[in-house]
Amino acid sequence: MVKDDDSKYANMDGSSCSSCRENIFRKVPLRYLGYANEVGESFRYQFPRFVLPSYALAFGYCSADAFTSGYNQYCEGGNRDNERKEGDKNTSFFHLSEREESALACTCDTMLWQCLASVMIPGATINGIVRLSTVIVTKIRVSSKISKWFPTFCGLGSIPLIIHPIDQAVDFILDNTTRRWMFNNEKDR
Repeated sequence: MVKDDDSKYANMDGSSCSSCRENIFRKVPLRYLGYANEVGESFRYQFPRFVLPSYALAFGYCSADAFTSGYNQYCEGGNRDNERKEGDKNTSFFHLSEREESALACTCDTMLWQCLASVMIPGATINGIVRLSTVIVTKIRVSSKISKWFPTFCGLGSIPLIIHPIDQAVDFILDNTTRRWMFNNEKDR
């Protein structure tokens, strides 16, 4: 899910990368691929075969967005020295240049944010909503058409309601955990 508010570390897209290049995966309608699993969860009881491919599509979107963000971050760092200055201590485990380290951090941050805010938490939430509404509909004994489609409409209708609270929660969590660890040097300057 692409968000519109800014957290302490994040840009408008949820990542904490400083890339200025345009990311095609954050443009409408391509960004709606991130919602595929939520639609799949909503239709779980009507079309169960659709659920797994919907998750594959959503994770594919997350991966493409993350790698594009990392690549853009790497390209933006082209003016910086590719290697650390002599005498600078390289604290990188893989002995990466600053440019590579920045691109890797951007890729990891975007992938983590997208997986949490676009796939895992919303998928579990929609699944719970659909499951709960299915239980309620079966207990109150309504017509078969209503009992079949009401949970699906509850799942689809809840998508716009859960987006921003989940995005804000994921930003808060990442701002207070991984982003402090990954971007500590950049934010303290």
